[in-house]
Amino acid sequence: SLLVNAAGQPRKEKVKLPSSLQGRQPNSIPNKKTEDPVAGKVNTSSLATRQHLSGFHLIPPRVTLGVLKEGCTYAATVILKNVGVNFSRFRVKQPPLHTGLRVMYTPGPVAAGLQVELEVEIFAMVIGGEDTGGLEEVSHDIEILTETETLLLPVRANILC
Repeated sequence: SLLVNAAGQPRKEKVKLPSSLQGRQPNSIPNKKTEDPVAGKVNTSSLATRQHLSGFHLIPPRVTLGVLKEGCTYAATVILKNVGVNFSRFRVKQPPLHTGLRVMYTPGPVAAGLQVELEVEIFAMVIGGEDTGGLEEVSHDIEILTETETLLLPVRANILC
């Protein structure tokens, strides 16, 4: 019950449902519903009970690169997994050049249950000329546009000046 805890005592605060049970992912923006005249409606009873029949999951959901040396290039791999029942397409909106970030991937459809690797590369560079105490923070949300939603991949790093 949501009214009592595991010990049978009344709960002091309300239980927050995880975003997976609420029907959406954290760091995602749902797209406007567009009707696809080619895709038919699924009437299978086992699939009709599911909320989402398409979508992607990011593994890991965020990239934290830590302290980086200025002038060096670093990379991290993120997996984009299709958790839907149909093949689906995506594209990555490349970050602005001044962030030093770049995402490399192979474009094309992703079959249901399969995954694609996204390689997030950062060239560690200091933008501002002012003294920031030896560290400058880089923080940017990479936008991954899918058919059903826009996923945000937060990338954080500190550059050692």
